[in-house]
Amino acid sequence: MRHVCVYAASSDAVDEEYKEAARRTGELIGRRGDTLVYGAGKIGLMGECARAVHGHGGRVVGVIPNRLVDLELEYREADELIVTETMHDRKVIMASRADAFIALPGSIGTLEEIMEALTLKQLGYHAKPCAFINTRGFYDWLFAFFGTLVHERFLKEASLDMFAVCATPEAAFEYLDSYEPHSLPKKWF
Repeated sequence: MRHVCVYAASSDAVDEEYKEAARRTGELIGRRGDTLVYGAGKIGLMGECARAVHGHGGRVVGVIPNRLVDLELEYREADELIVTETMHDRKVIMASRADAFIALPGSIGTLEEIMEALTLKQLGYHAKPCAFINTRGFYDWLFAFFGTLVHERFLKEASLDMFAVCATPEAAFEYLDSYEPHSLPKKWF
């Protein structure tokens, strides 16, 4: 059993195709007997994923700051619901419980979370797999920007091997299943 940390949108206003990708991700986690570790939201892609995990026999660990509990945004059906004081505490717990990281489409919070996972990987704090599920080319702009970082020598090209870009949830799990950690170049030129 693997603990898969999924970062995802909290918006319910997004297109159905994004919701379907979140549900399919949750279904795969559940069917595989894995555990979802996520931000404990009942809304948006987070909620879609968590309900799908439960619907297919998986386990859900939600980690949420008390401020969001006060707004009644937590997925109370989580098998384990961890309430933290701060967003920082939330991220630390999620990362420590995770064996792998997946970013579904999302907004500022999703980007911040997956970027921190990549930063920590680049600095050698972990060697866990990181994957983006690039539904409808959602993250194409980000990968183009990463190309700019390489071109302008802010990032080594080999550092792009820190993550996988996957068109579907199935492709993301194929990547997780075949993942073998390898050494990355030192961050500095």
